[in-house]
Amino acid sequence: MVYKPRFIDQLFPATCLLCGAGARGGLDACTGCIADLPLNGSACLRCAMPVQAGVLCGHCLGEPPLVAGAFCAFRYAWPVRELLLRFKTGGDLAAGRLLSELMARQLDASQAVPEGDWALVPVPLAPRRIGERGFNQAERIARVLGGRLGLAVEPGLVRRVRSSQDQKGLSAAERHRNLDSAFSARPCAGRKLVLVDDVLTTGATTRALARALLEAGAGELRLWCLARAV
Repeated sequence: MVYKPRFIDQLFPATCLLCGAGARGGLDACTGCIADLPLNGSACLRCAMPVQAGVLCGHCLGEPPLVAGAFCAFRYAWPVRELLLRFKTGGDLAAGRLLSELMARQLDASQAVPEGDWALVPVPLAPRRIGERGFNQAERIARVLGGRLGLAVEPGLVRRVRSSQDQKGLSAAERHRNLDSAFSARPCAGRKLVLVDDVLTTGATTRALARALLEAGAGELRLWCLARAV
């Protein structure tokens, strides 16, 4: 994947969203701040929890996730955490686009993009939450990834059919119960799908969504997230 500077970027040079310095490479961030981002380099192959590279963590050995693999670009720590909060709660779409662009570059550089006919499925939000926020952050991320990596984005393949309590502050068991039967998927026999979300915490949302897609016939599932909570 080749990134070429646009003419508009030459006329109006971008500035770093974190420190205000001049940005480079078609991104809204300077090289120094990009170097400070907490990459999630060595991680479990199935849940992206930071562990020794190329192995499964103890939890995945005991209870394998429903997705065949997971990729999280960053750890959920400063300054990624702050950029994500600006994106999700402050409506700062530039912050979300920056993280998504960086994630696309990591996926491409690490050759983590699977071969074959795969499609991106953003985790759906409840209509009430979209009304409050004005957008679905997972779909925004998926649109950037799809455009950069040449993958189709299919937000209509799955929908949220039941509103649930905010996951924040809930235990892992409570999160799983909270999302029981929250999603419904259209028939997708044999499809290869990548679920896209912003933050992976306990995996409750991933499991509920993956279960709905597998029941609808999905052939293989993977997960991509911007950040991994540790």
